[in-house]
Amino acid sequence: MATTAMALLGATAAPTLAQTTIRLVSKDLLTTNPDDVKEIEAIEAALKAKGTDVDIQIVDMPGSGYADALGVKLLSGDIPDIIYFQGGDQKMAEQNILEDLGPWIEKSEYIKDALWPHNVERLKNYPYLLYIYPPRAPQPVMRSDWLEKLGMEPPTTVEEYEALFQAIHDADLDGDGTTGNTLGLTGYGNTSELDSIFNQAFGVTGTWMKNADGQWVNSRITDQEKAKIAFYADLASKDLFDKEFVTNTWDVKEDKFYSGKAGVIFGSSPEVIDIYGGKMRQAHPGEDISLTLLPIPEGPGGKGLAAVDVSKESRGFAISALSENKETAFKVLDFMASKEGQDIDRMGFEGTQYTKDGDAVTFTDAISTWYARFFNAANWQPPTPLLSDTAQQALDNLKSDFTPDNAFVWPAEYAADVDATEQVYRSWVAKFITGEASMDQWDQFVSEFNAAGGERMTEYAKGVLGE
Repeated sequence: MATTAMALLGATAAPTLAQTTIRLVSKDLLTTNPDDVKEIEAIEAALKAKGTDVDIQIVDMPGSGYADALGVKLLSGDIPDIIYFQGGDQKMAEQNILEDLGPWIEKSEYIKDALWPHNVERLKNYPYLLYIYPPRAPQPVMRSDWLEKLGMEPPTTVEEYEALFQAIHDADLDGDGTTGNTLGLTGYGNTSELDSIFNQAFGVTGTWMKNADGQWVNSRITDQEKAKIAFYADLASKDLFDKEFVTNTWDVKEDKFYSGKAGVIFGSSPEVIDIYGGKMRQAHPGEDISLTLLPIPEGPGGKGLAAVDVSKESRGFAISALSENKETAFKVLDFMASKEGQDIDRMGFEGTQYTKDGDAVTFTDAISTWYARFFNAANWQPPTPLLSDTAQQALDNLKSDFTPDNAFVWPAEYAADVDATEQVYRSWVAKFITGEASMDQWDQFVSEFNAAGGERMTEYAKGVLGE
């Protein structure tokens, strides 16, 4: 009888789902971060409820030097199913290691409706990386109370920006009893953050511009670029811009802002701006601190956010073409673009990042330091406003001030030229700003840039861009 009962029970039991293991590597996912692990577990549970039993295994990688460390891992033959790149992807794509996502997205349930306009264009040109986010266009913020203490209006011109940086430097806003020890502005790595708002102001309208003779030239060797770099160098010479920007890491940059060593910082996205606000309040408990978004300035060349490169994603998620579980890997990414996936990724967890009373959702202070690990879908609407007014203004700027760049994807044989000219440019810019080189040496820089591959690149660009 027992045997019969067991047989009947087996006949009526629900079929067991076959579990698939997916290995995922991403700069923003670590097994040592409880929030990361909790989110992955929530994703697994949601997918299982939909009929996909998946074990998502996080592959730990260092945050510092991530791109290089990832490259070493992949070249060793250790290739996870889902890979987040922050550079180094094109080499892998050329070796047929990355899956063409175009056909998968075309038949996707959620991703194709979640893309931003620039995502669509980038995928047409380079279908290997998926990064569903608004364009990355850093925008500057500062403490609202500091701006109020200075008695100044937010700057609207290049000259007013310099005046603001000077006022921050000259005042004792951090209250340590000493003036002149606070930078107007800090940054890290290179000047791309500053370029986001100062390119158009100085007339740097895109990667390629026409010179006085009507010929295409790389914008980095133009008179407009020279004027912009001279402005940066002048700020640094007056201790208004952080000369240590080259050696600063992102966390050092942030710490200078929170500790009052710098007055203005650039946030790479609206969400990051809110994270800055949350961390600033954590650094100063008991103080009611908010951030003010500073306007995009007008300058001698015009006004606007820097042109957005639509040739390819510079970062994003890829699927290994060698994976034995591509379908499940894509289901994970597709789910993250769904409403349910976005609710998890963007809102965090009930009881921590938000509370619920019926259908009403209220975000807690913890939401200010929460960040999406995957996507920011264009069609997702939070149940209640998720961004602060400051961050929402930054997002509105991205929507209203989008200008596509005329950059394009270089053939593999130009990779060395691209890398060499970039190295020459960044090296000289750092020397100009720190005072190691004088702006009188600009022509020397241009000669080195052209010799490093600039001339060869320009000839190719003329063929692509035409007249």
